[in-house]
Amino acid sequence: MTELVFALDTTSERGSLALARLVSVTGDVELLEEAPLHSRTGFSDVLYGEIERLLFRHNLRVEDVSSFAVANGPGSFTGVRVGLACVKGLAEAAGKPVVGVSNLEVMAAFGTAKLRAAALDARRGEAYCSFAGIEVVTRFPDWLETLPDGVEIVSTDFTPFRAALEGSRFSHLTQAPPALAGAVARIAARKYRAGEAVDPAALDANYVRRCDAEMMWKES
Repeated sequence: MTELVFALDTTSERGSLALARLVSVTGDVELLEEAPLHSRTGFSDVLYGEIERLLFRHNLRVEDVSSFAVANGPGSFTGVRVGLACVKGLAEAAGKPVVGVSNLEVMAAFGTAKLRAAALDARRGEAYCSFAGIEVVTRFPDWLETLPDGVEIVSTDFTPFRAALEGSRFSHLTQAPPALAGAVARIAARKYRAGEAVDPAALDANYVRRCDAEMMWKES
């Protein structure tokens, strides 16, 4: 039986959808299609239509998908919630499990070095950072000081970090593409095969930092 994984990333204004197939004979993951999405105002109005068109191009129904996957953060609070709600709803309706994958884990997958770190702009002068499986939100220059020599740093956009990196001991930089859903699908497929998929109700966001509304409420 063909096992399919549908993946979604809406954590930034450049989102994406992907469809992958698990190859039972070799254990490989074959990416069937990755479709970029771009919206400065959110994906709620276009998301379901794009999903319908993706499945239609492959002559599939939602029920044909074996597992659903989503980039569950960190990133835009609204974007994370939209992606989670969509994938959890589809999986619940189809009676299928889900896999949440950290954006930082996905970005690191585009690196090639043994030691890899990932960074994403978190605004307010901070960055979402990951190394050795530990995710934090902190000032990027402070985080750099905690890394060992020879680490490859991966990001979808190095613009906010150029000043700190210039002249530093870190020169192995890799830019990940803005469309991450294909990599989400590959990682999620391996997790699904390893039995790490969960019930849709159990999936939650990976904010790393609390959302603005929660921070304002806590500080008031």
